[in-house]
Amino acid sequence: MAPGPLAQVLRQLPTVEDPNLLTAAIPFADAGVYKIAEDCALVQSVDFFTPIVDDPRTYGRIAAANALSDIYAMGGRPLTVMNLVGFPACLEHDVLVEILKGGAEKVQEAGAVIVGGHTVEDDEPKYGLAVTGLVDPVKLVTTAGAQPGDVLVLTKPLGSGVLAHAIKKGRATEGEIREVVEVMTRLNRDACEAMVEVGASACTDVTGFGLLGHLIEMVQGSGVSARIRASRVPVLGSVRSRVREGIYPGGTRKNLEFFGKHLDWSEEVEEVDRLVLADAQTSGGLLISLPRERAEDLKKGLESRGVETRAEIGEIVPSTDEPRVYVAGE
Repeated sequence: MAPGPLAQVLRQLPTVEDPNLLTAAIPFADAGVYKIAEDCALVQSVDFFTPIVDDPRTYGRIAAANALSDIYAMGGRPLTVMNLVGFPACLEHDVLVEILKGGAEKVQEAGAVIVGGHTVEDDEPKYGLAVTGLVDPVKLVTTAGAQPGDVLVLTKPLGSGVLAHAIKKGRATEGEIREVVEVMTRLNRDACEAMVEVGASACTDVTGFGLLGHLIEMVQGSGVSARIRASRVPVLGSVRSRVREGIYPGGTRKNLEFFGKHLDWSEEVEEVDRLVLADAQTSGGLLISLPRERAEDLKKGLESRGVETRAEIGEIVPSTDEPRVYVAGE
């Protein structure tokens, strides 16, 4: 759902008052966190979507990695999983078997357990997970802790939305498909472990609202502003050329329009790069805010765990008026 209509719906819902709901005062939390003991809290999230690749098993792996990501963004460990399935009666059941096998592979890789699920008949396939994890409240990382002087580190390149759209249009090359599938099926587990080890101030995973949208949510939740440099943001190889061809999802343009009032652009940032920074991602990386003196330790921790992307893309700055994101070219 686009950010504008979603915000209109959510603001009409009643607030929840429970001292054990640790995310009650965090407006843009990636998952719900409920304390069950002084040293233990549940982390819960749910995500599902329609196919973005042709191969059912790959689709299952992507959807599962994407759903698990919210738990990692909070510094948590996935524990149990329930499958969510919408499936057309006209499709062979073998297709659903492959989707579920793909999801199970990622759940097993995460060290979690599938405990059940729910299916409904639907006109279009839909698959995802409801995930429950655990986190020590002391080590909980949210979108609301970014501090002036922090640096911002991104752990996956952008462009999955653009290339997934190219796949849907039948325009993607085999090389593009391999590249984007590798990114979307990669768990954020290792990035989470490195982040928790060094002590991050704040974190979010980059998904449907794009890098800019999720960063804006972080600065609004934290009462700060941010400055990023477009040239430092990692992007999958052919993404900019695809955007120039007009190949990008409608959600990307909606993100740019909705969050535009919170953005200040340098004139040197071209329209192509603005769209890339707002690209609606699937199973994107973690965007981590942490004190500058811990940045090198984070990068070393990421490297030792095999996380290839560990790009320092900007910094957190004080907010003089309302929280904003300043986007420079260099």
